[in-house]
Amino acid sequence: MTDRERSAPLAPVLVAAPLPAVTMAALERAFTVHCLWQGVADADLATVRGIAASTLAQGIGEDLFARCPALELIANFGVGYDNIDIAAAVRRGLVVTNTAGVLDEEVADLTLGLVLATLRRLPAAERFLRDGHWQHGSFPLSPSLRGRRVGIVGLGGIGKAVARRLHGFAVDIAWYGRTLQPEIGYRRAPSLLALAQDSDVLIVIVPGGPATRHMIDAPVLSALGPDGVLINVSRGSVVDEAALITALQQRTILAAGLDVFEREPHVPAALIACDNAVLLPHVGSASELTRQAMGQMMVDNLASWFAGRGPLTPVPETRHLLR
Repeated sequence: MTDRERSAPLAPVLVAAPLPAVTMAALERAFTVHCLWQGVADADLATVRGIAASTLAQGIGEDLFARCPALELIANFGVGYDNIDIAAAVRRGLVVTNTAGVLDEEVADLTLGLVLATLRRLPAAERFLRDGHWQHGSFPLSPSLRGRRVGIVGLGGIGKAVARRLHGFAVDIAWYGRTLQPEIGYRRAPSLLALAQDSDVLIVIVPGGPATRHMIDAPVLSALGPDGVLINVSRGSVVDEAALITALQQRTILAAGLDVFEREPHVPAALIACDNAVLLPHVGSASELTRQAMGQMMVDNLASWFAGRGPLTPVPETRHLLR
């Protein structure tokens, strides 16, 4: 950093919801930070050039944009950005970035762990031991990953990382996504329903938002069948939660492993009561290492933009604004 850069005023940035302490510290070193949840004067909002957003922040849309007339960039903490009104951002010429790439491996690791925990009933086995039942008999035999056909819904960065890991388990892998990827060696199903019919384990790794809302519905779950397992590590909105609860209760599918839910952090009591579901509190990328890398990517996107070099990871819907 040059002496001129050190003496230049720090760009004003609005943090829309609390972020990890290490990320907040990095933001405060690089920018003049205003925290929305603490209350920000209109005069300060009028100077804001960037927003640091996250999935915890709601209402990142037209009302907030109108209060920030100098706004140029929204940097999201996370790969998914359905918390941001993209259409409103595009109308105002606002570029949006995410933390694509830095969390792929971590979420893929978690996904494989969730697959194994769900199939082999690992949480139930641990409770069996802790509750003292082992002294009175063995834990019941579980299903297996062996010989199963795995379908991946969405083969982006995380989906590909999951597929690489599954390859080591010697299982049949197929996928479905809206974009053709002829370079991918795995078989692409002609439709989501066809993938579900041909899979024993269905792993969902797609973005949230209106285009994918409830794409995993009752017909898809029915196609998955009574020996099928659903794994969702994308967004809770992707799965029709009511239909899933019915499928679990009636055993029209074997089990589900979920890291995300429709109304986080609220999980329906009926879902919690299902003994054939493994439920995690949205921890896919929640390691210290990866969350620090995500925060740094968000800071780097803001810094690169304010330095005139452009954003590092613009989301597809706003890339055309950079031309």
